[in-house]
Amino acid sequence: MDWTAGLQGLIGGVLIGLSAVWLMGSLGRIAGISGTIGNLITQRTKGDTAWRLAFLAGLISGPLLLMALGGGLGNVAGIPGAVIGEPAGGVPLMLLAGLLVGLGTGLGSGCTSGHGVCGLARLAPRSMAAMGMFLMTAIATVYVVRHVIGVAL
Repeated sequence: MDWTAGLQGLIGGVLIGLSAVWLMGSLGRIAGISGTIGNLITQRTKGDTAWRLAFLAGLISGPLLLMALGGGLGNVAGIPGAVIGEPAGGVPLMLLAGLLVGLGTGLGSGCTSGHGVCGLARLAPRSMAAMGMFLMTAIATVYVVRHVIGVAL
């Protein structure tokens, strides 16, 4: 195993944690991506547009800045020279998966960033239950995709 990958993950995790603490401390807001972007689109909460746009700009500009500085995004395609490959199960399955993730974040009142990073840190029972469900769903999904559908990931 390449120890630099673990170091990069550690640094990324620390930066995510620090940004979540900063957002909670400065604005009293949870750094949940689905809620932040969802409220930006629906405008359910008035007067929050500036920080939500800054949050979205950070999500997009961070990887672009890393690539511009020569850091790359890593080769997740398994093909030399490629950054990302074809979806393992094809585009229709990817679209279905995206739809199900969107429905799940709506039903779960949040996503892994809000519940996992912020909610678990606050020992919120609702976030503990949501993360348990996310984990069980992920395990079931991998089982179905690998053993029922037969797609090797």
